[in-house]
Amino acid sequence: MLDGIWRWLSSVNQLMYSIYFLHIYIGLSPYNNAYDNEMIDRIALRLQAKEMFMHGYNSYMKYAYPHDELMPLSCKGRQRGVTPPRGDIDDALGNFSLTLVDSLDALVVLDELDEFENSVERVVKNVRFDSNLVVSVFETNIRMIGGLISGHVMAKLVQSRDENRLRWYKDELLQMAAELADRLLPAFNTSSGIPYSRINLKYGMLDFLRQQHDTCTACGGTMILEFAALSRLTGKPIYEEKARKAMDFLWAQRHRGSDLMGTVLNVHSGDWIRRDAGIGAGIDSYYEYCLKAYILLGDEGYLYRFNKHYDAIMRYVNKGPLFIDVHMHKPTIAARTYMDSLLAFWPGIQVLKGDLKAAIEFHETLYQVIKRHKFLPEAFTHDLQVHWAQHPIRPEFIESTYLLYRATKDEHYLHVAKNILDSMNKFLRVECGFAAVGDIRSMNHEDRMDSFVLSETLKYLYMIFTDPSDLQIDLDNYVLTTEAHFIPLSIADNSEKLPRRLIIDPDEIIDDENAIMNRKFRSACPATMISEKYDNLPAYAEELRSTVQNVVSELTKNSESTSSCPKMPKRLTAWSFSATNVEHIKQLKKMGIQMQFQVDGHVHLTHSPDSGEANEFTTETETLAESNNMLNSVCMLDDTGSVKKQAHIYIVHPSHAAVTQLLSMIMLVVLLWLSVMIAAAVVVCVIVCGYRIIPPVRRSPIANSIKADESNASECVKMKNDDDDDDDDDNHNDSGDGDSDDDDDDGGDDDDDGGDDDDDDGGDDDGGGYFTGMGCSWQ
Repeated sequence: MLDGIWRWLSSVNQLMYSIYFLHIYIGLSPYNNAYDNEMIDRIALRLQAKEMFMHGYNSYMKYAYPHDELMPLSCKGRQRGVTPPRGDIDDALGNFSLTLVDSLDALVVLDELDEFENSVERVVKNVRFDSNLVVSVFETNIRMIGGLISGHVMAKLVQSRDENRLRWYKDELLQMAAELADRLLPAFNTSSGIPYSRINLKYGMLDFLRQQHDTCTACGGTMILEFAALSRLTGKPIYEEKARKAMDFLWAQRHRGSDLMGTVLNVHSGDWIRRDAGIGAGIDSYYEYCLKAYILLGDEGYLYRFNKHYDAIMRYVNKGPLFIDVHMHKPTIAARTYMDSLLAFWPGIQVLKGDLKAAIEFHETLYQVIKRHKFLPEAFTHDLQVHWAQHPIRPEFIESTYLLYRATKDEHYLHVAKNILDSMNKFLRVECGFAAVGDIRSMNHEDRMDSFVLSETLKYLYMIFTDPSDLQIDLDNYVLTTEAHFIPLSIADNSEKLPRRLIIDPDEIIDDENAIMNRKFRSACPATMISEKYDNLPAYAEELRSTVQNVVSELTKNSESTSSCPKMPKRLTAWSFSATNVEHIKQLKKMGIQMQFQVDGHVHLTHSPDSGEANEFTTETETLAESNNMLNSVCMLDDTGSVKKQAHIYIVHPSHAAVTQLLSMIMLVVLLWLSVMIAAAVVVCVIVCGYRIIPPVRRSPIANSIKADESNASECVKMKNDDDDDDDDDNHNDSGDGDSDDDDDDGGDDDDDGGDDDDDDGGDDDGGGYFTGMGCSWQ
């Protein structure tokens, strides 16, 4: 019964979202898009993006290097143990020039080759990994190891194109990446293979770190790209083996019914600590690396896992234009009332997956949030209001914008990127770099510029405005990690011997019968190609965006009310209906609705148009039906997605339902009581019968001995009494010599025993023989 109530509440919750978004989608007038049609000057914007990067980079080198990060308001470096601590955020810092290492490959992308060569030399000469500091395994991997590997790849590329550059370089960055990975390996010594969340760079896994058993799903599942690349570039398989083991264990911990994952689990047992399932903080890059592991390595197993997760997310987490966290074990129940900014990576993943329509729609939802608040807040509610007001200049949204532009060539995304660029210059630029925002409502700054501002945000902005032919590298020959570091697709085993590319443009498709045989490239992505022509995509995308804009408009319009659901009219609704209310029954009759009580506590309402005051399905009846559908999780749609008007309404009458539930509860208690009593009676019977039925030979030797002694003692007393009676009554001749020549005692002629006692010992029995054999003795 309780499970039924839970399922009913779950279905109501699910229906609220479904009907609400159907209400928004159906019958709305086309959105009048105020699209900015100004021409985009990509060259000017590219130069502007480069200038912004160099402003941040030069500020770091001038005021902060060799420390890990720049404090742009103080114009100094952030140093652990010296500058004020910030909690777990500081676990990314290890006194290893984080911002410089994280930005090495960006210098090649921006064609700053002289600075790149100088920076590589600085890193090789000055960066060390032996500080007595506790660092995040996750952050150290994606920022430092990823930065060193990508820096090495860029160094080899620069060497190959200009023999006069980096002539001294002998794979030092790769060796440093391996050294740092070796320092992280002790964290993988867990029962599951999932690494501990933190480790001491100098001393490894200290005792207090081993007591911290919890880690996030993303922390354990965001190692495979960097560690696989490191293994294949160094020839040491241990790194890839460790990362694969962690990924395999995480996959085994998914909920088998929903295929969803939680966000925090125990590194030894795998038990879920937090069962919230979504695509944001704590799990985001796990899904990203499931897909990108397939792209990089060509392993179909990772693609299978990603597809299973993707289908589950789009089924349970996706609600209209939103992605709302649910419980992994009860996926119809929402887990929280807000979304965090890290989920902005998802449209980019959808592009790589090939779900372009969904990518366009969700990206537009996020862009509408940005247009309302100037930046994407750290978290926002389901009606797109600010929940957490900080903005640390995260890169996820601009990353998705970049990938959508690469896939569609739609200039809308250039306008989006330009708006981001302008907002950064207007609100975030300070004398010493770019400052994060503490509250986007007041635009007050924080003394913070994370390394990803240079390594990701500004690098993506530069790449979106740059023609691929103007870049030092071919972007489609690489997969970008979650920190936007370049890993070459060539490290995978390629049996087809075809160049692997990330995105295949339509002009690279050969439209003939032998297209498969004659193709120029093998796609590394599940989205093998963009089949739509460029001249059709923008119009199609604009239509999708207009629909999303309508939905967002309704969401924000209703945010002023206490409920996000459409307001119900003041006429009779299922919410207020009572089957015992005479006025309600009269209104039903006027609407042509007949009411019948069911034995199970339900009330069956049937509409008969001819019996009502109107000869049609009146507005009141329609309203009641719709409100009742919302209440009882009944939502019928036709093939086009429109709501079907139903003439039958099936609701639960509260009073009858309460009586039914009470009777059911009483019956359940009685049955449980009877079951306990019957079980107790059976147990008692078994014990008593068993004690009486089991033969003595089955008992223990001690028990048998005690039982025999008790029996013999009884026999002896009886025999002694009989003997005394015989002496008194018979008065036979007695020698009185103590030989007990009694007829009952001696071994002579005796009527009772006949001389020889055959029953006792079979021989001549003296006077005390029988009693002695019984264990009896007296004078």
